[in-house]
Amino acid sequence: MPCYRASSSRPCADILFCFPSSLHSENEFTFLLPLFPRRFMMWPMTPRTLQFTLSSLRTSRLGLFRSLDFKQCTAELILRGCYQAELGYPRQMCSTPSLLTPGCDVGRDIIQNSKEVLSLLQGKNPAFKPVLAIIQAGDDNLMQEVNQNLAEEAGLNITHICLPADSSEDEIIDEILKINEDTRIHGLALQISETSFSNKILNALKPEKDVDGVTDVNLGKLVRGDAHECFVSPVARAVIELLEKSGVNLDGKKILVIGAHGSLEATLQCLFQRKGSMTMSSQWKTPQLQSKLHEADIVILGSPKPEEIPLSWIQPGTTVLNCSHDFLSGKLGCSSPGVHGTGPIAEDVSLLAAALRIQNMVSSRRRWFREQQYRRWRLHCLKLQPLSPVPSDIEISRAQTPKAVDILAKEIGLLADEIEIYGKSKAKVRLSLLERLKDQADGKYVLVAGITPTPLGEGKSTVTIGLVQALTAHLNVNSFACLRQPSQGPTFGVKGGAAGGGYAQVIPMEEFNLHLTGDIHAITAANNLLAAAIDTRILHENTQTDKALYNRLVASVNGVREFSKIQLARLKKLGINKTDPSALTEEEMRKFARLDIDPSTITWQRVMDTNDRFLRKITIGQGNTEKGFSRQAQFDIAVASEVMAVLALTDSLTDMKERLGRMVVASDRNGQPVTTGDLGTPVFVHAGPFANIAHGNSSVLADKIALKLVGEEGYVVTEAGFGADIGMEKFFNIKCRASGLVPSVVVLVATVRALKMHGGGPSVTAGVPLKKEYTEENLQLVADGCCNLEKQIQIAQLFGVPVVVALNVFRTDTRAEIDLVCELAKRAGAFNAVPCYHWSIGGKGSVDLAQAVREAASKKSRFQFLYDVQLPIVEKIRTIAQAVYGAEDIELSPEAQSKIDRYTEQGFGNLPICMAKTHLSLSHQPDKKGVPKDFVLPISDVRASIGAGFIYPLVGTMSTMPGLPTRPCFYDIDLDTETEQVKGLF
Repeated sequence: MPCYRASSSRPCADILFCFPSSLHSENEFTFLLPLFPRRFMMWPMTPRTLQFTLSSLRTSRLGLFRSLDFKQCTAELILRGCYQAELGYPRQMCSTPSLLTPGCDVGRDIIQNSKEVLSLLQGKNPAFKPVLAIIQAGDDNLMQEVNQNLAEEAGLNITHICLPADSSEDEIIDEILKINEDTRIHGLALQISETSFSNKILNALKPEKDVDGVTDVNLGKLVRGDAHECFVSPVARAVIELLEKSGVNLDGKKILVIGAHGSLEATLQCLFQRKGSMTMSSQWKTPQLQSKLHEADIVILGSPKPEEIPLSWIQPGTTVLNCSHDFLSGKLGCSSPGVHGTGPIAEDVSLLAAALRIQNMVSSRRRWFREQQYRRWRLHCLKLQPLSPVPSDIEISRAQTPKAVDILAKEIGLLADEIEIYGKSKAKVRLSLLERLKDQADGKYVLVAGITPTPLGEGKSTVTIGLVQALTAHLNVNSFACLRQPSQGPTFGVKGGAAGGGYAQVIPMEEFNLHLTGDIHAITAANNLLAAAIDTRILHENTQTDKALYNRLVASVNGVREFSKIQLARLKKLGINKTDPSALTEEEMRKFARLDIDPSTITWQRVMDTNDRFLRKITIGQGNTEKGFSRQAQFDIAVASEVMAVLALTDSLTDMKERLGRMVVASDRNGQPVTTGDLGTPVFVHAGPFANIAHGNSSVLADKIALKLVGEEGYVVTEAGFGADIGMEKFFNIKCRASGLVPSVVVLVATVRALKMHGGGPSVTAGVPLKKEYTEENLQLVADGCCNLEKQIQIAQLFGVPVVVALNVFRTDTRAEIDLVCELAKRAGAFNAVPCYHWSIGGKGSVDLAQAVREAASKKSRFQFLYDVQLPIVEKIRTIAQAVYGAEDIELSPEAQSKIDRYTEQGFGNLPICMAKTHLSLSHQPDKKGVPKDFVLPISDVRASIGAGFIYPLVGTMSTMPGLPTRPCFYDIDLDTETEQVKGLF
């Protein structure tokens, strides 16, 4: 029988193959050529003279497993025979099932299938590639090579953490915990000695990364019958696969598992029992071992056989599989000669188990991808037990224990590494979610707006929350509410918070109203840092020479002088194409160093998030250290800052950085705009702009994230501040332009109270009891006031979006008043009009509204913008004034006209318009209720929010810093020293 020798370049890897005498020529042997890097040589030996070392054999088996076409199996069968002869097996005892070839076939099929599945998954998300980590204690290059090769073939990445063989339990656990928290690693396997395994180590693994199925969580799911939801031991599965593929019928067979421990023993028993086998477990030192071996049809070795156990205890024909950890780790010596069947079969177990581990990884990723696709949330809604009479908002909030935010996040499809938790009930969502779900279809986009409100507010936030409660808890539809973050202005001023109310509110309301995670404070700090930078730069330019100023701006650090990225951007803006600070001419240095800001043109104001009328006009720079530089300035409310508007309109961190950099803060003495990019860019976090002095909508990013999370059949309900003439108009013309999102439905909130005011009822003042006209039935006032509702419906129709009127019912409203409003709303063109009772009974009271919204959203949208942004600034202002407010025309102050001319000359004339106007009337006069007519809209000033992306006209006497009322809300807020909580009547 000829024998061929292939010489490998790897150390200790000479490989010997012998083949049947029918293979007489090298040409007949060419199918094996791809296995080896060098030419084959004939070696005249017989099988009995072959000297195989285990390392040689394993390397050859690896080559066969990876590259051989197993239809050419004659050579392999001889190879197996040689291996058995080398181990000392008599030929007459080789009657065990032929398990070698099936194992390799199955393993190769598994790797190929895993490769195909992973390829499909990566086709949907090319950036994703699963990573398997293996913690290895000791030197085991063989299994490391096996794992690496199989992973590469399947398309996985693999990383080995190699620890010393004598590593302690704590050292191994430290490495496990690091990998648990590493979001780049998706699976973890342990390759440590049998003696190193402990419950403490095994259960340190995160169950979702435990690809070897050793944790109690995965074992528990397997025992309960939830194998499809857990990882199952690859070694145990390999044993079952090999037996079944070899034609062994396991039903009724007696299986003896010897020397196995922990998860392997439990998994083998569970799997065999489900195949109808009778399973026994035993340790090597058990007195009855010999009798059990005699009874067994199949013997599974879970640990190496001691020398004192004779081969004669095993009956001829018994199938023996060695799946001990030491063997699979490549540490098996020849300590078990004579145990028939263990050699080649155990090689199959090791390779097949490695392949099945890869399959576990791929199956886990496939399950993960499937869970990210649209599905109904597994959301367990909190139980609501409304009381009558309805308690105060704060009492309702504190009576309900919020669900832990990490549990809620998991229920709606967020991954653990996609949220950053703040306490028990708040979390921030990472923007990586948008990349993960970029191929997910968006849900329906619903806007909640309102009629012109009373000073008390008519409940848009309450309707928003109630609608989402109804959709989610009662109609079983994925839905999200996107609200703005409350400002301290209304919280401590008139309204007293923005969390909704009654049984339709955001909880815990104290945390929601008092700045959540501190984003408004961060915006305030960033805004004021920029304001300080402007005045400081003017001071330094007034007191330093060109050279001194340039040397300080481009200083030498550790002997190196270079421009920063921001400074390089300024050079580019100036048309100076140089990167070496020493290469600039004196004129170029002067142009670079001097912004030459004209103080009279500064539009960037300091802000604070508290109503304070006495900061509306101030003088700064009166200290002696300011060297006589002073000027008039002012404070705005923090939520009117352009930084807030930028945050709300941005759609990515890159976009946010660009918008921040192009914010215009002033003009220079030549009339050119000075931007934040010329000074340096401040950095900040999240959103809540006012609607009367800003664009009044929550962030684009919040909406986009929510639309992906709810899926194609879900709903995202967002709110626009104040009346439809303000918040809704800006939502459509500004926010929708920035986001590219198209709304499906407008929910227009109305109250009988507000309609009576618009119908001629007495004035409504915060803190003053309502007159009897508002607490008693008065159909005439209601009918007369519906003119305002009709006008707001018409405004929505200008944009081609269907309108559903939500009548927010108060306990003093009568049935006749409610029916009248709904009837008149439908006559005015509303798709539907529905009374809502969410304040008193929660989401159940808005089910009719939710159903009306679903029906309206099913209609095809005809959305359109009100104006073309290419129109001149004046014409865009006039279009809003006439079409939305009902004005005859506009009147520009000289200052407003001057600003418009300047912004147009600077290239900003093609931006949308953000009108700053009173929210208490369709006109500029707060006391003009209903639908004012025959008025000219005065524009007193015009500002430019270039970073945010809009022009900002001020209508009439509109102020950007509100004042506190005579009796502010903070009179009713106190610190509960017993519970260390803020309590009050929000």
